[in-house]
Amino acid sequence: MNKNLPKQMYALVDGNNFYASCERVFNPALNGKPVVVLSNNDGIIIARSAEAKALGIKMGTPAFEVKNLIEQKKIYAFSSNYALYGDMSQRMMNIFREFTPDVEIYSIDEAFLDFSGFSGMDFKQTGMDMRKRVKKYIGIPVSVGFGPTKTLAKIANRIAKKHLKKTGVALIDTPEKIERALQMTPIDEVWGIGRRYAQFLQKYQVKTAWDFTQLPDSFVKKHLSVVGLRTKEELLGTACIPMELVPPPRKAIRTARTFSKNVIDYRFVEEAVSDFAAKTARKLREQKSVANLLTVFLRTNKFDKTKPYYANSFSIQISPSSNSSIQLVKYAQAALKIIYKEGFEYKKAGVLVSGLSPEGNRQLDLFDNFSYEKHRNLMRILDKLNAENGYEVVKIGSQGQSRAWRLRQEYRSKRFTTRWDELIEVVVES
Repeated sequence: MNKNLPKQMYALVDGNNFYASCERVFNPALNGKPVVVLSNNDGIIIARSAEAKALGIKMGTPAFEVKNLIEQKKIYAFSSNYALYGDMSQRMMNIFREFTPDVEIYSIDEAFLDFSGFSGMDFKQTGMDMRKRVKKYIGIPVSVGFGPTKTLAKIANRIAKKHLKKTGVALIDTPEKIERALQMTPIDEVWGIGRRYAQFLQKYQVKTAWDFTQLPDSFVKKHLSVVGLRTKEELLGTACIPMELVPPPRKAIRTARTFSKNVIDYRFVEEAVSDFAAKTARKLREQKSVANLLTVFLRTNKFDKTKPYYANSFSIQISPSSNSSIQLVKYAQAALKIIYKEGFEYKKAGVLVSGLSPEGNRQLDLFDNFSYEKHRNLMRILDKLNAENGYEVVKIGSQGQSRAWRLRQEYRSKRFTTRWDELIEVVVES
């Protein structure tokens, strides 16, 4: 074990029951009450408050299976409100940057913070200050874990959340603390050890993170590759996983939806696919990439045994590579015509682009430079108008207005922080 700890210090900060906490910020009456958040189309449970967990609500449970329990136990259910959650996440990340400029956004509710070089800092007090500031400014409770590696910071965060609820801060900064922390961490809770590896290791009586660190390097490398060996080094206090301050560009982008109800009319399927293609093009432009392959896929409800099942996909080469909404919609519509079959009730569709490359490295076409410049200028204007006036104020005509395929969001709360017409209303009684 590294005896000279700590040379570096990382923190892993995450919002406790983040989606449920976001709902509680704007409805304090939910504090102490069981809350669940549902996935797209209100299908399955994707987030639970501590009170809902205590009632036996499992992650990933189909909502209809626990409908009676939700009613009997007076559990508050909400549709996913990603506009609200995303904005609250951004506000939380901005607060983290007030403590250190080096912040890696790991997920919507988690971030790694690099405190290397902050010699003499009282990390425990810093964690408590961070919790206090986030709670004061945006109302979200967070847990903070400090460790000399990112993997140990993850473990510290778990300890803070499960065993130090009063302070919500855990600090692993000595070999003795590392040993205790590893001994109380199940192997399947270690960051970087997936379920399959955890099951394999348990056959060799490796039940905790500490047991894992006692394995010979040769065994770990043979069965878990160099990635597993890197995890072992991180657990022993040697930092091997660098911070990713700038997220790497995605290698493929997918936009898909399960429809709120079966769609029969071709016009509505085409409208949905066109909308997905336009959204995918916007995501490409956001990361300054272009794509050279577009795939459209379509399927009926595979769980409905009373109706025939059909699923298909088709890929089209985009030449030259593009991120134009107009061009991607055109290609998507062409692919849809090939795979669409009359007489089926469609439940899901999507668009996937791959073969991505940086926009600046786009392969030029001798006969298409004018077309590319025209589309690039047009997309720049479209994005600027939407940024200044609201999401999809300007869009491709074939994206449509009917939205017959739109998501079911029967229980969505208001988008309090991103829509002027949905601002919270405070009623003061005289």
